[in-house]
Amino acid sequence: MKAKLFEPYTLKNVELKNRIVMAPMCMYSSHNEDGKVENWHRTHYTSRAVGGVGLIILEATAVTPQGRISPQDLGIWDDAHIEGLKELVDLMKEQGAKTGIQLAHAGRKAVLDGDILAPSAIPFNEEMKTPVEMSANDIEKTIAAFVKGAERAKEAGFDVIEIHGAHGYLINEFLSPLSNKRNDEYGGPAENRYRFLREIIDGIQLVWDGPLLVRVSAKDYHDEGLDVEDYVVFAKWMKEQGVDLIDVSSGALVPARIPVFPGYQVKLAETIKNGAGIDTGAVGLITTGIQAEEILQNERADLVLLARELLRDPYWPRTSAQELGVEIEAPKQYERGW
Repeated sequence: MKAKLFEPYTLKNVELKNRIVMAPMCMYSSHNEDGKVENWHRTHYTSRAVGGVGLIILEATAVTPQGRISPQDLGIWDDAHIEGLKELVDLMKEQGAKTGIQLAHAGRKAVLDGDILAPSAIPFNEEMKTPVEMSANDIEKTIAAFVKGAERAKEAGFDVIEIHGAHGYLINEFLSPLSNKRNDEYGGPAENRYRFLREIIDGIQLVWDGPLLVRVSAKDYHDEGLDVEDYVVFAKWMKEQGVDLIDVSSGALVPARIPVFPGYQVKLAETIKNGAGIDTGAVGLITTGIQAEEILQNERADLVLLARELLRDPYWPRTSAQELGVEIEAPKQYERGW
């Protein structure tokens, strides 16, 4: 049986050489606190392109300075960021990878000086700052910032944009009734809580014609929170808006005990794929080629996203190919050792 992991996959108008995706992972390495690309990013991301990853998605990149998780986050809130991002894109593409960027706003999980914003004035936990409830004007400006971020991503040459709607950050905070207690058109029933994301997607679609992904946390791990069936509904709405794939993670909206085991989030991706009729990416303790191949062969998801495993092994595509008995092309400079 041919290994599906190494088959090409088409995302809208972009063909990936395989189904291996590097998931967004914050590097907290913009040490001048200006959000600009540094040498670490050039080394880190390009090495995974050399290693054979099909699609590399940059870490959460803040659409406003206030939307950073930390002062060391990468940014895309200013035209001054485009030059470094373009250089990074060119380096990755030169080594055969397609490139993505995750547009993000941290919301109430920002660890910054000054006010932080959220749909409601509810802190993440007792140790963290109480956010300011966003006004209608704040919401409008933040949606516009996501759209401007997409325009800059296009100018930098990215192939794919992912909207960060997961892990307890701003968009996720709007979606869940645990963190959204608003009584206006952005709170209350599911349609209203989805409105913020809906308007971000609509705005980005006006300026971006490439593949659009959304990362979600498909389970709040709380009795009064959202579960995967709620996200099946959201995913249907995203599909109607032209979203191409849902990147399915879980948790981190509220402090919670999460049962973690190999592939623990795959079932969530499978449920959304089948329930909403939309392609999905599976992520979460996927570490071996055999495990990844099982997910794809059984059509539980369409792409496999790796995070920490690609920190441990930048050449994981080669490792998994050997596991599966597949020959893959080496960078010509490495052929004698491949």
